[in-house]
Amino acid sequence: MKKNKAIIYILAVIVGLIIVNTIASKVYQRFDLTKDNRYTLSDTSKSLIKDLDSPLIIDVFLEGDFPSEFRLLKTEVKLIIEEFQLETDQILINYINPIEDENTRQQYIEELTKQGLEPYINNDNSTGKVTQDIIFPWAYASYKDQRVKIPLLKRSITLGLQEQINNSVQALEYAFADGFSKLVNTKAKKIAILKGNGELDDLYIADFLKTMQPYYNLGQFTLDSVATNAQGTLNNLKQYDLIVAAKPSVPFSENEKLVLDQYTMSGGKSLWLTESVIMDKDSLYNDAGTSVSIMRDLKLNDFFFKYGFRVNPTLVKDLYSSPIMLAIGEGSQAQMQPIQWQYSPLAASNPKHPITKNLNLVKFDFASPIDTLKNDIEKTILLQSSPKSKLEGAPTTISLADVTKAPDESTYNLGPQNLAILLEGEFTSVYDKRILPFNVSNFQAKSKPTKMVIISDGDIIKNEVVRNRPLELGFDQLTGKSFGNKEFLLNTVNYLLDDADTGLINIRAKEINIAFLDSDKIKENKGQWQLINIALPLAILALFGFVFNYFRKKKYT
Repeated sequence: MKKNKAIIYILAVIVGLIIVNTIASKVYQRFDLTKDNRYTLSDTSKSLIKDLDSPLIIDVFLEGDFPSEFRLLKTEVKLIIEEFQLETDQILINYINPIEDENTRQQYIEELTKQGLEPYINNDNSTGKVTQDIIFPWAYASYKDQRVKIPLLKRSITLGLQEQINNSVQALEYAFADGFSKLVNTKAKKIAILKGNGELDDLYIADFLKTMQPYYNLGQFTLDSVATNAQGTLNNLKQYDLIVAAKPSVPFSENEKLVLDQYTMSGGKSLWLTESVIMDKDSLYNDAGTSVSIMRDLKLNDFFFKYGFRVNPTLVKDLYSSPIMLAIGEGSQAQMQPIQWQYSPLAASNPKHPITKNLNLVKFDFASPIDTLKNDIEKTILLQSSPKSKLEGAPTTISLADVTKAPDESTYNLGPQNLAILLEGEFTSVYDKRILPFNVSNFQAKSKPTKMVIISDGDIIKNEVVRNRPLELGFDQLTGKSFGNKEFLLNTVNYLLDDADTGLINIRAKEINIAFLDSDKIKENKGQWQLINIALPLAILALFGFVFNYFRKKKYT
């Protein structure tokens, strides 16, 4: 009887194991137990890949023998890709080490660099000997006949490698989702690049246009037709979701302002890059090395004032600024050297807003301060100068010779100055309870909920041009440094046009905290930790053996 019970028990266990394994093979579930939900994809990311009808191929070049920080990034990249693969079987992955084969190493480096995949050169002196590692923190995503590059490392000219890696891990889901969005989403939103009021030529905003091209439909829109057909111009402008005014220099007429106002009242979004002082760095490169800053009146003061802000006709000078390259010395002894240029503030970003979260410094040139005014519009400061700032009125003579003089730091005491502001809410028309410059059909005194960003320097959208070819936006050819201008403008446009359909920009708000070892303390206490981790366990083991043998002999002798 007992034997039969035992057989039945064994059979029940075997059947149970078979049933459990069968269910487990059919149902697969992962649980994210991390405090910050690091491995939980947002609904937006999932929606991007749920309807893939062809393989989406990802080529990751972050492969090889790396320092510990990059090994962490490599692991996190693999984990986030696995999360995407769990949502669909259409994602295929290739991990490629482009510098593994010494015979093709240099060829790969040149080809990838030419394609815009700039390598990261890591200098390591932890062992007392300086070594260099060439790392390509990039990936390609290909779908059907399209391919996009995905940056895996968020570089910064001010942060150390650990902070850069931390920011990169936080941005991984956004980086991949942004790349997938370019491949699978149809371009539905339309952006009007305003022309007709002395805005920047296309050559000087070429990289901005190239950056926006994969996401949106772009079109030039001139306001010249307002003079002959104001209502028709307004109706046409309402077909666009966003207008971009890139450094206008010709005043706006009342008819043009009414068209822009009613566009805003209809729910249209706006990105204004405008200046209240005329001054450009190029105007200083003359025999005298001087130029005069003068006020610029675009006739927009009442326009902006009604919406809740004012761009003041002064220039911000900041001790925390980008350098300018000048020839120091005389004749053949002159050498180009970087000299701090207080008229080029390096703006600090708002770490709590998705537009500016984990953003590299944004470079300005001759920016003006923005004041916010009291009304019902919600205002968010996006970019500010450093606390070591001062203001300079116009007109003022500006000279390159002043750069070589040490600034009086005691005068830089006005605190941070607002350089970029986001406005959100229901705006009141500039022409509410005023005589209209022309008759508007269905005049609106109050807007639908909408958004607007004002930036007090048109040069942050301006790319440098060499031999009639535009350089990358944010790249300073003289210093060789790259700033966060392009990413800031892309994030701004994405935020202004973002809605329930995509929600892509909201992924940037994800917080992930990564604990790193303090490399300085490791170097200082290297011997101590080696002793604790190697000698101490051996000593404990020896002590245990001695005590064990002592009591064993005592017991059995």
